[in-house]
Amino acid sequence: METSYRGLDYFDVDALLSDEERLIRDTVRKFVEDRVLPNIAKNFEENTFPQDLVPEIAALGLLGASIEGYECAGVSPIAYGLILQELERGDSGIRSFVSVQGSLAMYAIYAFGSEEQKQKWLPGMAQGKKIGCFGLTEPDHGSNPSGMITRVQRDGDDYILSGNKMWITNGSIADVAVVWAKDGEVIRGFLVEKDDPGFTTTLQKDKWSLRASITSQLHFDEVRLPKDRLLPSVEGLKGPLSCLNQARFGISWGAVGAAMACYHEALTYSTSRIQFGKPIASFQLIQERLADMVGEITQGQLLALRLGQIKSQGEVRPQQISLAKRNNVAMALKVARSARELLGANGVTHEYCVGRHMANLESVLTYEGTHQIHTLVIGHDVTGIPAYS
Repeated sequence: METSYRGLDYFDVDALLSDEERLIRDTVRKFVEDRVLPNIAKNFEENTFPQDLVPEIAALGLLGASIEGYECAGVSPIAYGLILQELERGDSGIRSFVSVQGSLAMYAIYAFGSEEQKQKWLPGMAQGKKIGCFGLTEPDHGSNPSGMITRVQRDGDDYILSGNKMWITNGSIADVAVVWAKDGEVIRGFLVEKDDPGFTTTLQKDKWSLRASITSQLHFDEVRLPKDRLLPSVEGLKGPLSCLNQARFGISWGAVGAAMACYHEALTYSTSRIQFGKPIASFQLIQERLADMVGEITQGQLLALRLGQIKSQGEVRPQQISLAKRNNVAMALKVARSARELLGANGVTHEYCVGRHMANLESVLTYEGTHQIHTLVIGHDVTGIPAYS
């Protein structure tokens, strides 16, 4: 399948992929080239999410792609990672939509929901006819989710939900919100539907990052939930954290895609931009930047691939996912910043992608666990000493 973009592959990672994985990667790559890139800069500038692409994304089988059954594609972890790599090459907002829909909302229902809940929501979510969001972070509780103040209280056979969630991707367009709240001191998950009385959303405005993504606050004013809205198979933080691990796995691949996009643009620009009578790529300082990008991206690709192999074997540990998320997002931001500098003034215009990726990655560095929190996760793992407080 031909596309005008050929991703960096300095160590022939392509040879380590199966035919199916390459086909999936190339299919999504062409979709991004044909359908995402022509308009994404305008979406970013106007702070709008290209919701018209959702049916096409669903038709490609990208929503809940790693889930088995329920009209989901059931692809391998590596294939799923490649999907998110290519989507984030387009924009972090597109990858965030797919990641939240599949790795957070759909995965929570799949892993912890009743069969009735799965049948009600998962096929429609896979088809893009139903949108989901994931409510964990609160205005005053991000890195410490155990401190959440959103509560539920039993009232007969029902639960009464009160509180607020913040920085929620897809929140204002979601048909169902997976919401985590404290029942006494026990954290439980619930499914809140968009028309439930007392449930409202507020669009998060004035962002200079992830502008092609919908970010919202969720408000619960004594929302009455029947008992069949409870996710029955989990309690405690292991529920939301296991969902976050699914998402972080995808982010570790997605960040590589953003870095690849920035490198591609930096290389193309530097070989065509003429200064002092020759392409700037002929100067040693530019070649040093490009060589550094190649090295950083190649390391990120190999790290993501090995993580996918371990996950395919069912042996991945959360700390390994933390390392990959931490490393690859920091790497991508470093590459984006270097590419932005290489493009000079052009690097801050919407005509080029590097400034947009650089801004988006500032959010990716923070969400799904900040760089510093993942540092402490790894530190705890190698020393046996927790240093979170």
